[in-house]
Amino acid sequence: MPIRRATKKTDGMRVARTIASLRATVTEWKNHGQNIAVVPTMGALHEAHLALVRAASSHAVRRIVTIFVNPAQFNDASDLANYPRRESDDAALMENEGVDLLFAPNPDEIYPDGYATAIKVKGVSEGLCGTYRPGHFDGVATVVAKLFNQTQADIALFGEKDYQQLHVVRRMARDLDIPITIIGHPTVRESDGLAMSSRNARLTPAERAKAPKLSETLFRAAQEILQGKSVRDTLNSAKQSLTDMDFATPEYLELRAEQDLRPLEGPSEPARLLAAVYIGKVRLIDNVPLR
Repeated sequence: MPIRRATKKTDGMRVARTIASLRATVTEWKNHGQNIAVVPTMGALHEAHLALVRAASSHAVRRIVTIFVNPAQFNDASDLANYPRRESDDAALMENEGVDLLFAPNPDEIYPDGYATAIKVKGVSEGLCGTYRPGHFDGVATVVAKLFNQTQADIALFGEKDYQQLHVVRRMARDLDIPITIIGHPTVRESDGLAMSSRNARLTPAERAKAPKLSETLFRAAQEILQGKSVRDTLNSAKQSLTDMDFATPEYLELRAEQDLRPLEGPSEPARLLAAVYIGKVRLIDNVPLR
């Protein structure tokens, strides 16, 4: 869609706790012809989130960041309880980045008493994380659809680390005719290669030292496949390498098509190696492209 630009805002960052407050501000911006980008998050913000926020400034006049730890996408109550929450720090970061509005609703605002609707995206939500986190993508698709409707954003930005999630969100928006452009941003990594994630804060020092071996293993396997080595042999070797380095047996390590996440037997088209594995009690996911 064409980008409509207008004069940048001169007021400080607004904070909305209710949908009514959010929509009042959005209506004001829309009446002035200003387009809007949204960056949906669950908080505990880090440099990867900041990369999305900064990228949004090249696509829209107004930027909204949402912070909502969505209970509907957790299939493990302890994971929900332990998810890091740092809203005051997050708000300070966003204000420093010049974000126009922070939307931080309570669960009752998103799922009021009697709430009974869920969105299920078939196909791209199946397999990979969909197998090991039943109901997760239903929760993602539902809350993201609500956030798109609530913010009335023209553009949304998501990180490619959660690559299956990116596909689910795109398919959901396309199927429901939501007028929004979804932009995927390349995975942001630490200097040692570990994909940035809010969950990394839960790693012990020893686990944090080992965690970059996941990305090292994926990049090495991708290179071997591109050089003609058997996909099956390469993936089996990579799985064994991870377990030898004290990771749990990977939940999955698969080669999938970038376009639609179809399983592939070789790099006959743009593809991704995707993996999920536990180190200690922390679940890490990552993916690398093969082109």
